[in-house]
Amino acid sequence: MQILNFRSAQAKFAVMSQSNLPIASPYERLGGEAALRRLVNRFYTLMDTLPEAQEIRGLHPQRLADSEEKLFKFLSGWLGGPPLYVEEYGHPMLRRRHLPFAIGRRERDQWMLCMDRALAEQGLEHALVISLREALMRTADHMRNQSD
Repeated sequence: MQILNFRSAQAKFAVMSQSNLPIASPYERLGGEAALRRLVNRFYTLMDTLPEAQEIRGLHPQRLADSEEKLFKFLSGWLGGPPLYVEEYGHPMLRRRHLPFAIGRRERDQWMLCMDRALAEQGLEHALVISLREALMRTADHMRNQSD
């Protein structure tokens, strides 16, 4: 009887210990700052060069460096890393900041095309890519302000 109780307690402790382990944030799973910079840089390179992304590219300034830095800072905090964007600019208020731009399905889909390709090129675990893509799609869809 004592052996069964001991094993039962051992099993419960193992489950409790596993649930108390720190869970890596998406930022950490992505690879941290350097990996996020590579992703964001590739995203903007694709946006700048893909003919299929011309409408979304047209909504950005000619020089993309500032946009790239802002997206990097936003994604850093959004993914569970350092909250760089909030520290510098305050609450992102994404929808409000995007209201001056006509964003419909086409623009959302072009943004996602660039992000999907950039994510696919990073050599990330499939489950991470899927979860990031789903979360980014929800966010990109929320930016839509045109009912096309």
